[in-house]
Amino acid sequence: MTELNTNITSLQKLLSQQRINRREFIAGLSALGISAAFASTLGLQSALAATPKRGGHFRIVTAHGATTDSLDPEKNIVTGMITTIDYAMHNYLTETGPGGQIIPELAETWEASPDAKSWRFKLRKGVDFHNGKSVAAKDVLASINIHRGEKSKSSINPMLNNIKEIVAEDNHTVVIHLHGGNADLPYLLADVRLAILPAKGNGVDWQSKVGAGGYLLKEFEPGVRASLERNPNYWKSDRAHFDTIEILPVSDATARMTSIMTGKVDVIDRVDFKTADMLKRQKSIVVKETSGGLHYTFPMSTNRPPFNDINVRRAVKHAVDRKAMLKTILRGHGFVGNDQPISPNYRFYDSKLEQRIYDPEKAKFYLKKAGFSKLSLDLHAAEAAYSGAVDASILFQSHAKKAGISINVVREPNDGYWSNVWMKKSWSACYWGGSSTEDICFSQAYAGDSSWNDTFWNNKRFNELLVNSRAELDSDRRHKMYSEMQRILRDDGGVVLPLFANDIFAISKKIAHSKLEERWPCDGRRACERWWFA
Repeated sequence: MTELNTNITSLQKLLSQQRINRREFIAGLSALGISAAFASTLGLQSALAATPKRGGHFRIVTAHGATTDSLDPEKNIVTGMITTIDYAMHNYLTETGPGGQIIPELAETWEASPDAKSWRFKLRKGVDFHNGKSVAAKDVLASINIHRGEKSKSSINPMLNNIKEIVAEDNHTVVIHLHGGNADLPYLLADVRLAILPAKGNGVDWQSKVGAGGYLLKEFEPGVRASLERNPNYWKSDRAHFDTIEILPVSDATARMTSIMTGKVDVIDRVDFKTADMLKRQKSIVVKETSGGLHYTFPMSTNRPPFNDINVRRAVKHAVDRKAMLKTILRGHGFVGNDQPISPNYRFYDSKLEQRIYDPEKAKFYLKKAGFSKLSLDLHAAEAAYSGAVDASILFQSHAKKAGISINVVREPNDGYWSNVWMKKSWSACYWGGSSTEDICFSQAYAGDSSWNDTFWNNKRFNELLVNSRAELDSDRRHKMYSEMQRILRDDGGVVLPLFANDIFAISKKIAHSKLEERWPCDGRRACERWWFA
């Protein structure tokens, strides 16, 4: 009986991961001598009921999109709109699923050398791009290589510097050789920026809007609208259930709420914390809340005065009341941050790291060390950064007054915020979604050579640990290194990270889905492929 239970559990797990469909699930039960009727008596009704249906027009609203959005993978800035489009129309070597598990996608299997310096990926056969051409090893090489090298302008470029060489052993085998070991490489390859596109010349063909995913992109107006149609030849028979999809970026939180309450759309992301409880009372709507790694930040440019002075940075960090901000801005839907991005949801979170608290006197102490009795600063913000960013900035302003810091909140336009304000102004509001691993989180935002290092912070010891921890296979030693990195970033870094926010999104009860991926809202931004009409 124990063996039977184990086999049933394995089938349920595969079904929840959508690695098998309902028909295959029932066939698996039959092979175990269990009929569909008898399965109900075993408490498997929910698994049997989770039958995806084809058809319908799916409408999804995302808060994050801009007229500067581009389909060019080298220019991908990971807005909510672009991420939703990319995961709908493209495939990747791997994908992440519920619980942060890594799932095979175009790579059917993979194996690593004992030192994790060489990885061999076997590609799935019989997968075609939208134009009918088969996905081959050359396409994988081209799709990854456009993000590599000194000439690449890709935001993920620094995270791929560890790749020494990538070669095709044959048409369906790719080998990646690294300078140093990386135990987390399969997680990195699921990044939205590493979509597999058709090879063309010395690069890839992104202009033709061709992918290998479940949907074909028919219309794309950056910052306005995107429409897609189901790929009739999609290799995943149990995915991509909607006939058509419409993706709409709407930065205004009230407008997003109205759109789902009136039934004009099927899902909205980034529900305003002020209205979450009201939406929960709507009979036609289900509000989902997940706790991943989403965090709100105020990055200071450490390469410019006055933030190039560590004492100024420490003064600013002590001048914000995180508990008050949690209560006022998030309405309790999250927890306080500690000026570093690794939350308790990560494997190597340092629970012993002392929590920084609001201390105006200590802030004054550090101001004095920097040579200031008072300090005036401009803080740039817009709702495009996150819902409540302007209010959070104004609240920060009131807290900082007691520390002798005068903050002038500059309200910026939503459109163009990420191209014109973020990393352009010395101090601004920002947010970061959760990452699959500590290495990805640190590498993309805090590595000295990262193009997305929005604090322009460059700490020698931190950078050394970043490389060493990536290659370390011993969990205990790796934990110690990540703990030290969290401490260094908290004490020396240029980020004010007051809050970790829960992801709140609202779904029409007409929509059905399996177990959700918690990393990002809307099932890791893969709702288009994974969900269906009930």
